[in-house]
Amino acid sequence: MSRYTGPVEKIERRLGASLSMKGERRLAGKSALEKRPYAPGQHGQRRAKVSEYGSQLREKQKAKFMYGISEKQFRGLFKEAARREGNTGSLLLQLLEQRLDNVVYRMGFATTRRFARQLVTHGHVLVNGKKLDIPSYRVMPGEKIEIAEKTKDNAQVNRALELTNQTGIVAWVDVEKDKKYGIFTRIPEREEIVIPVEERFIVELYSK
Repeated sequence: MSRYTGPVEKIERRLGASLSMKGERRLAGKSALEKRPYAPGQHGQRRAKVSEYGSQLREKQKAKFMYGISEKQFRGLFKEAARREGNTGSLLLQLLEQRLDNVVYRMGFATTRRFARQLVTHGHVLVNGKKLDIPSYRVMPGEKIEIAEKTKDNAQVNRALELTNQTGIVAWVDVEKDKKYGIFTRIPEREEIVIPVEERFIVELYSK
């Protein structure tokens, strides 16, 4: 399955969770999920019983759409997490959090991961002083992520940083807002990653 490019709020309504896909609109309380907290379509308001497989699939879809990656990429990260020693679900989320596009988002340079991915692919992001246009690049502790000089006055980047006064910035990055750079200081612990995903269902799904 290729990366989804359709209406993101329809996905949030179908999965019944805010996946941080609409940025400022969500913060303003104007998201479609808040206005219509039920699935889209003619029968969206019906309360359907969800099977065990359905629950597992839904959690995988939440994570996949939230981080904006393809099925192939997601499966690859799961396989890597499963090979490592430790809790597979927690390791999977940590690997997702280390993606460059996600780190750009977490540092507050973008209101959504989708916009963060655009910044990266269009060459507006530097890693340790060098341009890097690979959203899936795995950021390691101590690496410096910076908005390129030509983009530092970008209105969307400035607005995103302004909104961090309202939303805050996660504890595992250290950001210099004025200079538009940040340091990925450490890999977050599972309890610090606040997302509406129960990763144990994903592990159960892929372990069949």
